[in-house]
Amino acid sequence: MTNAPVSVSGSGSPGASAVAHLVRGPLVLTAATDEVGVVAARLVADHVRGHPTGVLGVATGASPLRLYAALAELRAEGLVTEGLTLAALDEYVGIDPGDERSYHSYVVRHIAGPLGIPESRVLVPRGGTQRDAERYEATLRDLGGVGLQVVGIGRNGHIGFNEPGSSRDSRTRVVALSDDTRAANARYFAGDADRVPSHAITQGIATILAASRIVMVASGAAKAWALDAALRGPVTADVPASFLRTHPSVTVVADDEALRPAS
Repeated sequence: MTNAPVSVSGSGSPGASAVAHLVRGPLVLTAATDEVGVVAARLVADHVRGHPTGVLGVATGASPLRLYAALAELRAEGLVTEGLTLAALDEYVGIDPGDERSYHSYVVRHIAGPLGIPESRVLVPRGGTQRDAERYEATLRDLGGVGLQVVGIGRNGHIGFNEPGSSRDSRTRVVALSDDTRAANARYFAGDADRVPSHAITQGIATILAASRIVMVASGAAKAWALDAALRGPVTADVPASFLRTHPSVTVVADDEALRPAS
């Protein structure tokens, strides 16, 4: 493994305190906790400058919020984002798009609005049938695919809502959410895991891997086991995020706590 400081000069730099490592394929950038999103946003911005009307794949949840805020700050400094199309990874089944807990609402509120992207170019999977899933898959394909995909990582190693056991060849589909995932998301449902929808519609592993480039963000000790397993363990359906190691262009931006090897 090599450690090399990353330059911070110029628009292409990932951030002031990022350090690069090569770990079995993905480029791993270590950043201070409050800079993880900033470093990741600069990587996304570099891609957007070259693809101002492309498809940006977006994750939801707490992990990428600082990334999106930093992108909005870069927009204020001149980054052109208004021509992008946003494609979300997943959505709960049975929740109305207008519900503030829906991922459609999240994307509009935290990403599209601040980046000046009209809601007509916000794509979020919707419905609860295989036909709905195939329709979303076809939409992404008709747009030419996702250019850069932002992902987080679940405590059990899931990406999107691809829970442990998901096949590398999986495509957009309806899935049952694990008890662990529902417990982790209970904070958005008054702390009650039973109120978290039991199913979601999610891009599959193969759908995610079809993106030209992938940027993962992770921070905090709660993600340490999953990130260690994804980066250093076997490539296995037991840890869906480990399949990212089969992609030719993945960058992980994480803080020291998230990158601490599992004991």
